[in-house]
Amino acid sequence: MKENVLGSLRLFLALTVLLGLGYPALVWAIGRVAFRDKADGSLVPKDNLTVGSSLIGQSFVMPGHFHGRPSAAGNGYDPTASGGTNLGPTSKKLADSVKDAVTAVRSDEGVTASVPADAVTSSGSGVDPHISPEYARLQIPRVSRETRIAAADLEALLAKNTEGRFLGLYGESRANVLALNLEIDTRLGYPQIAPTPTATPAPTPAPAASASGVPLQAP
Repeated sequence: MKENVLGSLRLFLALTVLLGLGYPALVWAIGRVAFRDKADGSLVPKDNLTVGSSLIGQSFVMPGHFHGRPSAAGNGYDPTASGGTNLGPTSKKLADSVKDAVTAVRSDEGVTASVPADAVTSSGSGVDPHISPEYARLQIPRVSRETRIAAADLEALLAKNTEGRFLGLYGESRANVLALNLEIDTRLGYPQIAPTPTATPAPTPAPAASASGVPLQAP
C-alpha cells in the first residue's frame, strides 16, 4: 500500500514538473525566439509608437479613413469584452439595427447601392480588424474626396493590403483597416486625429463685478 502511494506521488510530481513547468516554458521559449512578433501581440509600430495590433480592430471615424466593421464588444472593439450581439436571425432588434445601419452607411458614402453585410453587422468577436474588399471599395470615393488621393491609388493600396483565403480554400478575402489607414496617413504626411467627443468645454467666465457688487454687463 505504502509503495503504491509513494509511486503515485512520484508520478504526480514528475508530471507536474514536466507538464506544468517544463512544457509551458518550452512553448514560451519557442514563441519568443521563433515567433516574437506574434507572441508580443502582433503590435504595429509607427514613428516609434505602438498604434495598435494587426489582430484587433479599433474605431476609425475620420472621413479620410476607411471605417471598420461595427463592434458589439463593450463600447466598441474592447478586447476585454469580446463578443457579438447574440441576436438571432429572427430578432426584430437585429433587423431594425441593420436597417438603420444600412441607411447610415448609404448616407455616409453617398450611395444608393446595396451595402455589404460586414458594413452593417458586427463580427462574432467584436474586434475584427478586417473588412471585405467590397466594403472597402464602397468607401473609396469618400476617402479619395477627403484626402485628395486618387481613387486609382486607393485601389492599389487596397490590393496591397488585401489577404486572400487561407491556403486558397478557407475564409474570405479581407483587408486590414489599420494597415490601410496607416498608409493613407503616410501619404498625407500627417496622422488624421479624431476629435475627442468627451472633451470638457472650458467654463464660461463669470461677469466682472463693479465696486457696488453689481455684475457688469458684457459690452
